Amino acid sequence: MTIPNLITLCRLIMVPLIVWALLVGYWSAALWLFVIAGLSDAVDGALARLWGQQSSVGAYLDPIADKLLLSSTFIMLGFVGALPLWLVVIVTFRDIGILGGVLLAREMGSPMVIRPILLSKLNTAAQIVLAGLCLARGADLVSMDGTIRLFIIVCGCLTAGSAAAYASLWFRHIHEAE
Repeated sequence: MTIPNLITLCRLIMVPLIVWALLVGYWSAALWLFVIAGLSDAVDGALARLWGQQSSVGAYLDPIADKLLLSSTFIMLGFVGALPLWLVVIVTFRDIGILGGVLLAREMGSPMVIRPILLSKLNTAAQIVLAGLCLARGADLVSMDGTIRLFIIVCGCLTAGSAAAYASLWFRHIHEAE
């Protein structure tokens, strides 16, 4: 097991710790775990490239760790009332839809590889900022309700837009495969 893969595994281990911290109201702990997990995402990839330790395990685990971190955090922020349910639902269904589309295409005999589009990268960045702001507000470190409301709207629009873009890519892929 490479050091970059161990860092990724540590990020996976942080996910249930963040969930637990939010369940018991340890907002500061949840915030710092989220920040450390986010930083570990940059570090593991950089080290893998620098040390020539890119692996199929890392290529598989890294996006899973990223998605579990952000999805779990969003679901918990919705559960504790820091995010509106409608946003948590569309973020969750978008992710499930993308995964389901990839699996369905494979089952239909037309496997597809999803590469992140610009809209999706912007969406992920906005979701990370929003989660961080909500965690910081819960820890009483910031009082940025207006900014948080703005990011909720931005995330909703970006999530819906990227879901539509991926659906379009999926339909195009299936049509071209026929």
